Amino acid sequence: MKIVHFSDTHLGFSDLDITNDAGINRREADFYKAFADVIEAIMKLKPDYVIHTGDLFHRASPSNRAITFALTQLKKLEILKIPCIIIAGNHSTPRTSTSSPILEALGTLDHVRVVFKQKYETVEFSDIVFHALPHINDERILSDELDKIEASINPNKKNILMMHCSVGAHYLMHEFGEWVYPKDREDIFEKMDYVALGHWHGFGTVGKHPNVCYAGSTERTSSSDKRDNKGYVLLDLEDEVTITHYTIPLRKSLTFTIDADKYEEETASLDLSEISDALVEVKLINLTASSSIDITNKALADLFKEALHVKVKREFKVVEGEQIEGNMESISLESYFISHIQESIIDKAEQDRLTLKAKELFALYDEVDDDTH
Repeated sequence: MKIVHFSDTHLGFSDLDITNDAGINRREADFYKAFADVIEAIMKLKPDYVIHTGDLFHRASPSNRAITFALTQLKKLEILKIPCIIIAGNHSTPRTSTSSPILEALGTLDHVRVVFKQKYETVEFSDIVFHALPHINDERILSDELDKIEASINPNKKNILMMHCSVGAHYLMHEFGEWVYPKDREDIFEKMDYVALGHWHGFGTVGKHPNVCYAGSTERTSSSDKRDNKGYVLLDLEDEVTITHYTIPLRKSLTFTIDADKYEEETASLDLSEISDALVEVKLINLTASSSIDITNKALADLFKEALHVKVKREFKVVEGEQIEGNMESISLESYFISHIQESIIDKAEQDRLTLKAKELFALYDEVDDDTH
């Protein structure tokens, strides 16, 4: 028996104001491509079942385009009559009970079962039981729902538990409604053939449980996520559990670190051979107020002009024992620059020159940002 497990596809996600020739946000299009790549792989593999462990959409009220895309792709699995079980994640669960879950629309497909009603449900076939626990906003009822799972385990069939939460790590992603699976209930994992998880975006098994696995996301939803291991899991349950992770191609995400004290030398020696259409992060280190003003975002955008987007992070030299880090995408740094100039520059004329220059640059910030991606 073979099962494809994927998760956290976040259809409809977009974070850059850049569109392609079809007028679609380019990062949104990246997420559609990643989803289509997984569906194409499923059609070639022809598994017995497909499971998705939450956050199919990035929002509880996705755009018409995201909904249409999801239906079109899932209909490809309908042709092959591959059963597909999808649970709701925190992103695709409405915050109020008066809102109708968009996932309900997917239930109109013959071979798609969607579990979204904030309660435990089973999806049962002749050889396997899927124990589906969707995202639940009210943690007070979780204990009762977990009790129902244990009571529904069928020893004569394969048992797969599907959840969207944090397991094995007692910290969260600071998102609405997310929750940590209680450690004192982990004994249930040993009674399952496989525990399919969603929410965390990196692939991997959890702690001492080799059968408990995050499939990871299919794309990066944050510039801080540099992982290239995005894709899906192929699960083989024939004899013992075999978990194989397959990656899909992503837009490159590259980081360059430039020492401001050696700016000319280091920029001249940069390897820019792979930056075309990439997401680029530039870290400027050892900055002073003066050098930070002289090295503008526009100059860096021109240097990496073949990239899709350039994000600049600035790290300043130690001032009075404190390491100051700043993101030049935030206009609030203006006050820091001016204060630092006045404290670190003795010459009054130079103080005035740099203060005026800083104000001019920040006044033009929005215009420059629009011109440089």
